[in-house]
Amino acid sequence: MTHEFKEILVSYQQAVHKNIPAVIATVVDVDGSSYRRPGVGMLILQNGQATGAVSGGCVEKEVLRQSQSVFENNTPKIMTYNGRYRLGCEGVLYILIEPFVIDVLTIKTIENYLDSRKPFVIKSYYTKKEGQYSIGSVLSFEDDIEIPFSDVFSYDKLKHDSFFHCFDRIVTPCFRLIIIGAEHDAKALCYLASGTGWEVEIVGSEKNSKQLKDFPGAISLINSAPEHLTIDVVDQQTAFVLMTHNFAKDLLYLQAIKETNPVYIGLLGPSKRREKILSAFIEYEPDISDEFLDSIRGPAGLNLGAETPQEIAISILAEILSVVNNQKPIPLQEKKAGIHATHRKKAIDIFSHES
Repeated sequence: MTHEFKEILVSYQQAVHKNIPAVIATVVDVDGSSYRRPGVGMLILQNGQATGAVSGGCVEKEVLRQSQSVFENNTPKIMTYNGRYRLGCEGVLYILIEPFVIDVLTIKTIENYLDSRKPFVIKSYYTKKEGQYSIGSVLSFEDDIEIPFSDVFSYDKLKHDSFFHCFDRIVTPCFRLIIIGAEHDAKALCYLASGTGWEVEIVGSEKNSKQLKDFPGAISLINSAPEHLTIDVVDQQTAFVLMTHNFAKDLLYLQAIKETNPVYIGLLGPSKRREKILSAFIEYEPDISDEFLDSIRGPAGLNLGAETPQEIAISILAEILSVVNNQKPIPLQEKKAGIHATHRKKAIDIFSHES
C-alpha cells in the first residue's frame, strides 16, 4: 500500500500548488469481510478529483459525498458503509475522513524515509460511532516526532480516552525488485512488477546498449560488470531475479550479491541448471550463510503452465508474493479462513532496532 500513499502525496503536492483544499479518507476498521483491508486510503480534492481507493469502486462515491461536510466544517468525521446490502461482502467499513494539511518539511521527511528504506508509522484515532469528532491521524517518526495530518484535533488527549480506538500501521518501503539481465523477458517482468507498485531496478552488463526508456516502469538502469556491482540497502523488502541467460554471468552476479540479505533470489532455467549454479557457487563461497542459500529459488516462479515472457513474469511475481507473505499458494476457494486472514504486524517499537 506504500506506493498508493506515494501517489496520494504527489497528488496532494499538485493540489497545494493550485491552492485546492484536500481531505483524506482511510479505512480504519472492518467488521466482517471487505474488498480491501484497513489502512487503504484516498485523497479527495475540493474540486471532486480523487486519488486512491478504499474499495472496488462502489464505496468511493459515498466517500466523496460524505467528504463535503469535512470541507465545509473543517471537522473530521467517521462514516460507516455496510457492504452486506451493497457490495455482496459481509462486512461493515469504518472510514475516517479528515482534513489533510501537511507542510513541505513533513513531505520531505516522508520522502527521505522512503528513499532510505526506513519505515514509519501512521496512527489513526477514531470511534465506531458515526459523526463528527476531534479525531484524526498522526505521522510518527524516530525520536518521538509526531506530526498530525492537520491541526484540527489534539491527539494527546485521545491516547488515554477509552471511547476512541487507535489503528496503527507501519508504512514500509516499497517492495524492490532488482532484475539482473536486460533481455526481452526482463522487460516483461519489469513492466508487470512496476504495475504492481514495486520499485524496479535493472542491472545490465557493462556492454549493455539499452537505455532506461527501454524498460517501462523501471526507476534505474545500472550497467556494471559483476565484480564492480554495488547494490545499497538490500533488505527483506528486496528481491533479485537473475535472468542474464548466461550460466557464467548468473554465477558471477550471484557471487556479487552474496553479502546481501534479500527475501528472494530467483534463477531462470530448469532444476539441473540451478543445481549446477549452486554447486559452483558453494565451491567458490564455502562459508556462505544458510539464510542466503534458502532465499534462492529455481526455477523461479509458480507452476502455472506459463509459456510466454508475460506469463512467466506473472508466475515469478506470484511466487515472490507467496514468499514475502509466507503463504502456500492454493486456489482461494480452498482456503478455509478469510481471504485476508493473515496476521497484521503491530506498529510497535519499529524504531528501536534501526541503525
